[in-house]
Amino acid sequence: MGHFLAIGYVIGYSRIMDKILISSCLMGQPVRYDGTAKPVANPHLARWLAAGRLIAFCPEIAGGFAVPRLPAEIEPEAVAQDVLNGAARILDSDGNDLTTGFLSGAQAALIAAQKAGCRHAVLMDGSPSCGTSFVYNGQFDGTRKTGVGVTAALLMQHGITVWGQDQINDLAAHPSVC
Repeated sequence: MGHFLAIGYVIGYSRIMDKILISSCLMGQPVRYDGTAKPVANPHLARWLAAGRLIAFCPEIAGGFAVPRLPAEIEPEAVAQDVLNGAARILDSDGNDLTTGFLSGAQAALIAAQKAGCRHAVLMDGSPSCGTSFVYNGQFDGTRKTGVGVTAALLMQHGITVWGQDQINDLAAHPSVC
């Protein structure tokens, strides 16, 4: 009986570390619309990378977009949920409708996160895919507005908590992340 208690004790306190979905551009991959990356130097990311916990993913590449590409924004006065509901579009700066590719990339990100068992995602803020606290206003004038991108919205709808690249320390302090 004591043997089983010891095993139960060890199993009860061992913990598999959750994987974390992260925007590929934040990991130094040049996948942004302008062909650049936005690498983040953070000791928590370095630790999670070394432990094999990070799943780098770019929904825009998964959606079939090339690098470089024209900038894209959610239509003025619309939000990501409108795009997900089919009531708004994502357009590039020439007015081309890119909605289908953005939705496909968001769905691919969700599938990747679910397959890996991710409960958290660190995403590039400002992107029409990955924005976590702001996106651009749809006028291509550099004006920010409060909101999220379509990938962030879809992940949140499925219980995955999204964090911006400036919130990595907050994520590291979260009780479900060691």
